[in-house]
Amino acid sequence: MTTPVVAALQTGAVGLDGLLGWEDEIRVSGAALVVLPEAVIGGYPRGEPFADYFRASVTVPGPETRALAELSVRTGASLVVGVIERDGSTLYSTVVFLDPSLGLVGKHRKLVPTARERLVWGRGDGSTLPAIPTAAGLAGAAICWENHMPLLRAAMYAKGVELWCAPTADDRDVWQASMRHIADEGRCFVISACLYEASGDDPFRGGSVIVGPAGDVLAGPLRTGEGLITAKIDLEEVVRARHSLDVSGHYARPDVFALSVDERPRDGVTFLR
Repeated sequence: MTTPVVAALQTGAVGLDGLLGWEDEIRVSGAALVVLPEAVIGGYPRGEPFADYFRASVTVPGPETRALAELSVRTGASLVVGVIERDGSTLYSTVVFLDPSLGLVGKHRKLVPTARERLVWGRGDGSTLPAIPTAAGLAGAAICWENHMPLLRAAMYAKGVELWCAPTADDRDVWQASMRHIADEGRCFVISACLYEASGDDPFRGGSVIVGPAGDVLAGPLRTGEGLITAKIDLEEVVRARHSLDVSGHYARPDVFALSVDERPRDGVTFLR
């Protein structure tokens, strides 16, 4: 039985160079999986000129994801990183998954931007809802207020996710309640990494947290600054917890409730030949 270490890295929108500066801390932690905040590369939209924000975005795959894959190799950790992805002339809040052996293994685009995010971010579709095997367990991601979408949660629970990765910019106290609820509802480990930026007119005060499958807080919430929080986990706890509650298994009622998930890509233009 293995007991891997998982981690949440709380930092600001530091870009690629800033993330590379955390290499030693990630390696020393021995973490098998590290979750980073939403938009840590590219930044959270704050009303800057769109052309400037566009230039700070990244392509997936691209040079930035290659550099992140190399960081994953050097640290031995799978990385779950929030980036602002550029596809054509549209930007997305995206999470990329990097594996130490395989490199870029998946991505998830945020399905519904919230409030001012809608001015600059497009909407993802069902084609990027992966469940990714890692050395720490089967991982999936929900970005910020996607965690408040009950049907998205139901879809990811049905994929058997053991590690619920929640990159976010939500620093409210109530976020902690949401993370504990999801861990208890899904009987999974939740690793949430929040942006931390103390200066400026629109600061983020962090709150990164790691929660166990009974809703118990294992590490955090971190409020004092940037940093890496870690927890040693045992996936047998997931098995034991789902004995009493498996919302997509023995606790489901498919004769009463049904959910259909469309995972086909929804491109704006389809060429038929």
